[in-house]
Amino acid sequence: MPVRSLPLLSLAWLAIILTATVAPRVFTSRDPLAVDPAVRLSGPSALHPLGTDQLGRDLLARLVHGTALSLGSALTATLVGLCLGTLLGVLAGFLRSWPDTVIMRGADILLSIPGMLLALVLLAALGPGVRNVALAVGVGSVATCSRVVRAHVLRVRESPYVEAARSGGARWPRLLLRHVLPNSMGPVWALATLELGAAILAVSALSFLGYGSRPPTPEWGSLVAEGRDALRHAWWLTTFPGLAVAATVAACGGLSRALGGEGVVAR
Repeated sequence: MPVRSLPLLSLAWLAIILTATVAPRVFTSRDPLAVDPAVRLSGPSALHPLGTDQLGRDLLARLVHGTALSLGSALTATLVGLCLGTLLGVLAGFLRSWPDTVIMRGADILLSIPGMLLALVLLAALGPGVRNVALAVGVGSVATCSRVVRAHVLRVRESPYVEAARSGGARWPRLLLRHVLPNSMGPVWALATLELGAAILAVSALSFLGYGSRPPTPEWGSLVAEGRDALRHAWWLTTFPGLAVAATVAACGGLSRALGGEGVVAR
């Protein structure tokens, strides 16, 4: 497969996921909470393309309807990390001096803690729940975002056109809003796409551990958790939700690479 086709495949899959988020009825008309004991643990068939779970609920319906919760939590986490990280990175890179030292040392402390461990610590304090999961995952990505933004702000603020504007008497708010910030945000979009994939994986993992939505509300991670006890004789319960997570994370990575994510990671 040509490498240049990977971004198109990534965009196509993400378009399917977004469609499932906003219009799940496009893919299935079944109720994800409807119980039918007569067909419990039925394998994939024409009637139930992805099979049924222990209570006879259609897995395709639960997977499709769970997309909104999983993707919504990941998007919220990405926005939290991106907004806070951009703010701190801009302050550190533009102001320099002691704000730079304080913010970067705080980022170093956060980076020294594994992201999942930090999320679990925050959830222990905040309690389980979809919003708390999104917040915990978002806080874990602030340090990475702030360091990337700071690196590009430092590069842009030394550019000739910024020096020319400064020599012309432009004050710092104008320099920041008109010159530095717009020219520093390009690589941030690639980082945001990459962080979205990481957030989907983290949210699913925390949901698998029981910190996400309450049963019977479907979510990708909780669907994998529900099927783990029946893995030997009902492989579809974990396989299809797991494939959905893996494909979406891979699509985010492919799109980020097309946007220049490799350079972002290298920095």
